[in-house]
Amino acid sequence: MAKKKAAPKKTAPNKSAPAAVAAKTVTKKTAAAPVAAPASSRIVMRTGEALVEAEPAWSAAEPEVVIGELDGPVGYAMANLLGDQIKGHSRVFAILNCDVQVRPATLMVSKVTVKSEAYTNILMGTVQAAIANGVLDAVRRGDIPKEKANDLGIIVSVWLDPSVTEVEIDHNILFDTHRRATTKAIAKAMNHEPSIDWLLEHQHEIQHCFKPV
Repeated sequence: MAKKKAAPKKTAPNKSAPAAVAAKTVTKKTAAAPVAAPASSRIVMRTGEALVEAEPAWSAAEPEVVIGELDGPVGYAMANLLGDQIKGHSRVFAILNCDVQVRPATLMVSKVTVKSEAYTNILMGTVQAAIANGVLDAVRRGDIPKEKANDLGIIVSVWLDPSVTEVEIDHNILFDTHRRATTKAIAKAMNHEPSIDWLLEHQHEIQHCFKPV
């Protein structure tokens, strides 16, 4: 008689084995990296000059300006100028009045060696206020972006005719020429004027006013 085959043993399910779980992708949220301002939006250094004069010879204003970011070479130069005062060429901020500094921060440097109190009073009175107003005029015109007013610094090399202490002057005329000259110099600096194309075109037509013919 044939033997019956033993039925296969049933294996009990392993209760310790984990059930299949669908894989899940975990996405970590990371803080967005700060976006640096485009290089074109930074004003590293701009330069300009202007001449504005009225009928009296002493009224001539011929500022030269350097404009740039306070965290760049212009700001570094301003800090050094302010902290390294030289007799006869004191460096002061342009102000509308005592206790009212203009913005962008503007540092005045006299081209003329100051030797008298009378000259100082005019330079750090009428002319100082004129330059401050000229800076604000440049902001109002849009030559200096208003949103950059706290980021930029301006160095103004100031020409005030030494003869102002020897004649009777009209402070309104002096104020007007220095105010307009400051605005004009800033506008030329910020707009790269005169352009290289204009200079190349007119180079041989221009005669320096102090060069003998």
